Amino acid sequence: MKQEDTKQGKQQKQEYEQYVKSVTPTHNLWAQMGKAFLTGGIICCIGQGILNYTGNVLGMDPQTAGSWCSLILVFASVVLTALHIYPKIVKWGGAGALVPITGFANSVTAPAVEYQKEGQVFGIGCKIFTIAGPVILYGIFASWALGLICWVLQMFGIQL
Repeated sequence: MKQEDTKQGKQQKQEYEQYVKSVTPTHNLWAQMGKAFLTGGIICCIGQGILNYTGNVLGMDPQTAGSWCSLILVFASVVLTALHIYPKIVKWGGAGALVPITGFANSVTAPAVEYQKEGQVFGIGCKIFTIAGPVILYGIFASWALGLICWVLQMFGIQL
């Protein structure tokens, strides 16, 4: 009886392993890295184009040109997310689309777009901070903690 249970258990284990193998997606690491590199490179080239245009053609100083570049990239990401285009770019380009500033704008906008049917307050108002909330919270906390450390060090005469 035990030998029969063992055979049945091994057979079930093999069947399960075959099932897992059949449903687990396979990925080509080199292709994914190439797509991410291409996607991130295109986003960065667009950003550099904006910087060059605002600096050279419009005559802005580098800081103002950088601000406009960030603003335009974030705005474009928000619009493309609202039109359900940016998620397709992310699906194809992976980390190349998620790492730049456009990826953060997408991650803030996507929950708002998804939950807009629940209303302005409980849908958009609450869900928009799903991703941005922790980033803002820990960013503010880290800057406060580092400021406190700096202040204490200065109290002891250590200049940074």
